[in-house]
Amino acid sequence: MRHIAVQILQFSLSFEDEPRTVHRILIEAILAQTPARTLCEQYVADHPELRSLDHLVSTLVSESPFTALVIIDEIPDNLERVLADRFQFGVEVMVVARYRSESGEDIYQFEPFLDDIAAPRGERLVPNVVTPVDSTLIDTIVVPAREDGFQETFLGEQRWHHVRIHGSMRPQIKYIAAYRTATSSAITHIAPVSSIEPWERTGKYVLNFAEPAREIGPVKVGNRVKPLQNLRYTNHERLERASTLDEVWADRWSAVESSL
Repeated sequence: MRHIAVQILQFSLSFEDEPRTVHRILIEAILAQTPARTLCEQYVADHPELRSLDHLVSTLVSESPFTALVIIDEIPDNLERVLADRFQFGVEVMVVARYRSESGEDIYQFEPFLDDIAAPRGERLVPNVVTPVDSTLIDTIVVPAREDGFQETFLGEQRWHHVRIHGSMRPQIKYIAAYRTATSSAITHIAPVSSIEPWERTGKYVLNFAEPAREIGPVKVGNRVKPLQNLRYTNHERLERASTLDEVWADRWSAVESSL
């Protein structure tokens, strides 16, 4: 665990102290790999505010907040909690398990990076039909809340705890909205977030509100998006304009039941 923490700290200091070196390394790596270069150039083409591949990398290094990704074959006890407690910047952990057959063939099991941002677990995106969500636009989380927890904590304490948030998304979250699971099956309230802090050494977080939650919508269940059972990410402006969950998520990307 100490080795991992030291590496992450060194990476973060490099971004602060040697941005030109980091920029050069990234450009050289992208240009050396045609698939990566193609993806980056397509991203630039889809975002008019970016002038070139060089401008994209410069923006990532100089303007975007530093975030670390730890790829590991097994998570040590308390690793995620320690990383959340020790670092103010976001840290993602991806577990990659390798299995080898008697013939020497390898197979790898992992959850794709930020995969559940585009679609919740148990669902998958429809190939060639949808546009993956642009994670840079995310600034809001929607949490399912039972009535007692909604009244006591969301409204009464003006906070929401035991929340598992992607480390790379944490700096972007400015709002939290409540989907009331029992009484209305709709998103009914939203609040600005003043701070996101570790919650009781659990590896999860508590989101403290900047002001009392106010009513919106209600944003009700539509025809395509299922009632919420887990946290989902979205954009504040999009949520405020919506009247159904379809308008929040399905009109931008579509999801179907996984066959797995």
